[in-house]
Amino acid sequence: MKKYLLLILTWWGNTTLGTMFHTWRHGTYVGKDQFGNKYYKQDVSNNASYSGNRKGERRWVIYANPADASAIPPGWHGWMHYRTDITPAQDEYIPREWEKPHQPNMTGTAQAYHPGGSILTPESRPAVSGDYEAWTP
Repeated sequence: MKKYLLLILTWWGNTTLGTMFHTWRHGTYVGKDQFGNKYYKQDVSNNASYSGNRKGERRWVIYANPADASAIPPGWHGWMHYRTDITPAQDEYIPREWEKPHQPNMTGTAQAYHPGGSILTPESRPAVSGDYEAWTP
């Protein structure tokens, strides 16, 4: 019951009731990635009122976990942004050696990155050396 109540009242967790209904009615399942995200498409080439991309289809993802756009793997990212029409599920996509695995965005958590000199880092900022002279017009 809690799951369905959250589905109706929230939009930031996973998917909304409207997205689920639209997916059920118009979506064509395309594939699933290693994180459990499901990808869909809709043919809109015969819909004159749709002013979206020129490819004639809409593409979207239903996230398995809380929505995090950075959790889309590189192969699926290319498909989502119309860089390729072949999905990684069809192509047996092999990531390149320079592609790193997904790391969640840690902003706002204790593991967030704080550069040197930030007021949030435990170390103190180095003293000003005096070799800087401010410009005055």
